[in-house]
Amino acid sequence: MKRTDREITDRNEIDKIIHSCDVCHLAFAAGGDPYVVPVSYGYDGNCLYFHTAHEGKKIDFIDANPKVCFEMEHHVRLVSDDSSPCSWTFKYESVIGYGRIEELTTPEDRSTGLNQLVFHYSGRGWEFEPHELTSARIWRVVIESVTGKRSE
Repeated sequence: MKRTDREITDRNEIDKIIHSCDVCHLAFAAGGDPYVVPVSYGYDGNCLYFHTAHEGKKIDFIDANPKVCFEMEHHVRLVSDDSSPCSWTFKYESVIGYGRIEELTTPEDRSTGLNQLVFHYSGRGWEFEPHELTSARIWRVVIESVTGKRSE
């Protein structure tokens, strides 16, 4: 990280940011082509969870390369300067990480992954009907590295 004065190294602080964000941007790469998509997600302290349709562009990229980069941010605020547009900046907290995607295939794993996702937004666990567990594909991103950044 170029601006080490803004780096967050404490994993507890990074986890707080991850838990506080609403959207995760997943970046895929395959065959020299990049693809970034916003997803809803869940987080258990080690992995991110998200769901997809049964087929589509994300699936094509996952099949070609299970490695991903992810990014999320919150408390984003533009700070303008009336004297110079070159002095404008943003205040924010963000997280960037890398990981490997795995599909969750057993009913138990799929329920756990889906519960991580809905818990992130609802704050509670849910019981799922069997058809709800098969209506989408459920994925886990095993986090291999993560960094945080804060501009105050």
